[in-house]
Amino acid sequence: MIENPFITYGYESAAYFCDRKSETKELTTLLTNGNHTALISPRRMGKTGLIHHCFAQNEIQDRYITFLIDIYATKNLQDMVYRMGQSIVNRLKPRGQSAIDGFLRFVTSLRTGISFDGQGNASWNIGLGDITSPDFTLEEIFNYLKAADRKCIVAIDEFQAITDYPERNVEELMRTYVQQCRNAVFVFSGSQKSMMSEMFSSPARPFYQSVSMMFLKPVPLPEYEVFAKKHFEKAGKQIDDGVVRTIYEHFDGTTWYLQKVLNQLFATQDHVCVNDVDTAVIQIINQNEEAYKDVLYQLTARQRDLLVAVGHERKARQITGAPFVKRYHLISASSVQKSSQALIEKQLLTHQQGVYEVYDKFMAEWIRKQ
Repeated sequence: MIENPFITYGYESAAYFCDRKSETKELTTLLTNGNHTALISPRRMGKTGLIHHCFAQNEIQDRYITFLIDIYATKNLQDMVYRMGQSIVNRLKPRGQSAIDGFLRFVTSLRTGISFDGQGNASWNIGLGDITSPDFTLEEIFNYLKAADRKCIVAIDEFQAITDYPERNVEELMRTYVQQCRNAVFVFSGSQKSMMSEMFSSPARPFYQSVSMMFLKPVPLPEYEVFAKKHFEKAGKQIDDGVVRTIYEHFDGTTWYLQKVLNQLFATQDHVCVNDVDTAVIQIINQNEEAYKDVLYQLTARQRDLLVAVGHERKARQITGAPFVKRYHLISASSVQKSSQALIEKQLLTHQQGVYEVYDKFMAEWIRKQ
């Protein structure tokens, strides 16, 4: 049993995973029936947790080798191939040296960078610069997947990152390899809805009509209320009616923020009432205040002013319109347009269906309190 049941990173077990019964069944059914799937939702809605949860289902765990590869921080094909190789080796470690040897029989370009100790434990000694021919290593990785002794399910998290790589053929390359790999099913997970939809729905793109689409929505409020009450009561604690609703509505049902605030309340209170929610949020903000200051310090004055303006607005629309520009004393519409693009690229702002928001909802809270 873990000390705090409201997990804010990783995946523990089904006992600490809230609901998603229909989504788990849908994704599991798609994958076990050979359907590549694009899983799309805003970040922190729980995509990665859902993937882990599906991988833990008996019908997947007993029949497939599963890999989860996060390419969020990758900048080019070399980065992606490095992350793929490292993730596969780490996943194969529990299966022993023979499993990794099987991988290295195909991925010869990485062989010299992986060693074993006296107990047969693998060590990843490869630097990014050791991936000298990423195209070749990528082909080797797919050759391994095609020949693996069990069928594979490969989830690539934040898949839209490949659209920003300087190499212009990565989508075509990945589509070709995926199409040829009959021994693996792929989940392409992404948080930028418009970009992911374009990748998989546009006739002009390589992945057109190659996947089933899943759009992940917030866990229903009643399910989260039951989940929270169960874990508080199990620990001999009490949570009043209305607490979960208050958090849920304040953070638009976004899973990670619910978990973070409930984690803080569980850690600090034996009896939680609605008034404790604001205190918990302030405590979380205070823990991160210096990081927020650093973020603002690194921005240009115009970017900082726009981020602060959107933070105060909560959900900002028509940010280049005269009323918004005048209300927050911004320089001009063209300046706002340029700054908004920079902040979106830095992933400090989100833009969905005409609405701009500060990406980090806790940072937005901190901005409004300044």
